[in-house]
Amino acid sequence: MTRRGEYIFMFLAGAVGYGLLEIIWRGYTHWTMVLTGGICLMIMHWSNLRHYRQSLWVKCAYGSMYITLVEFAVGWIVNVRLGMGVWNYSDRFLNIMGQVCLLYSVFWYFLTIPSVLLSNYFVSRRPKNIVWKRQPD
Repeated sequence: MTRRGEYIFMFLAGAVGYGLLEIIWRGYTHWTMVLTGGICLMIMHWSNLRHYRQSLWVKCAYGSMYITLVEFAVGWIVNVRLGMGVWNYSDRFLNIMGQVCLLYSVFWYFLTIPSVLLSNYFVSRRPKNIVWKRQPD
């Protein structure tokens, strides 16, 4: 699979996977969260490529950080600026503007485990001479 194909697959897997996870967790989802899930999985794949030799736990820390940052950015646009009210963590401990909170950042840490394993599958299938080098798409 080409690198572009990997990112397309990761976007679709993140969009569908996160949408389903939200439906299971909350009973519904929002189209902005489906897009956000796809973007997050693409970013985590990119991060995994950059930190491939790190331990799973370090990769999970990066993943949690990236998801939290994306969630804050999307929340600021969707909830604060556009007033769509998709989610609100104002009642949660250590929240920032009601868009992110410590509890969900911890959840993202553990949710990153299957994401890293999926990304590792693609990386392990690449020829060894391009795993560590940046290649054009």
